[in-house]
Amino acid sequence: MTVSVLYVDDEPDLLELAQIFLEQQGDFHVGVSTSAADMLRLPLNLTYDVIVSDYQMPDMDGLAFLKGVRERFGDMPFILFTGRGREEVVIEALNNGADFYIQKGGDPVAQFAELTNKIRYAVSRRKAERELCKINDEIKAAYDQITASEEELRGQFGSWSGARTVSA
Repeated sequence: MTVSVLYVDDEPDLLELAQIFLEQQGDFHVGVSTSAADMLRLPLNLTYDVIVSDYQMPDMDGLAFLKGVRERFGDMPFILFTGRGREEVVIEALNNGADFYIQKGGDPVAQFAELTNKIRYAVSRRKAERELCKINDEIKAAYDQITASEEELRGQFGSWSGARTVSA
């Protein structure tokens, strides 16, 4: 299964590096953009499986982008991948539905390996959640059908026992 990733960062060199690294893994297709605001105008939920975003960008920060993604596209996996490490940013990101927060910096191979693992995990978790919701909906529909059939049988039994009492 190929995972389609949208990576938004205002640093074109980092976008290119991440795209090369992820696509060399063999199961990623990476789209890139330097503008979060532009991306919110597109039907992202039809195109991408996960969004990776920087925090500090000139047109819109990663938290505003996350909030816009949640409003427009619901539960699409979202990873904040940023050099900003302030605790309040991490807390706000997680409170607004970010799946993960990854700090940039250090060994690039290790950080992109972590990003790769978090992307795979977030996408597989979201897929499992959707499958579970589908199964729950099917179970609820079956339960509702059984309940309706039971009510129908009770109604038929009630009218049958009432008719029998009258003739006796």
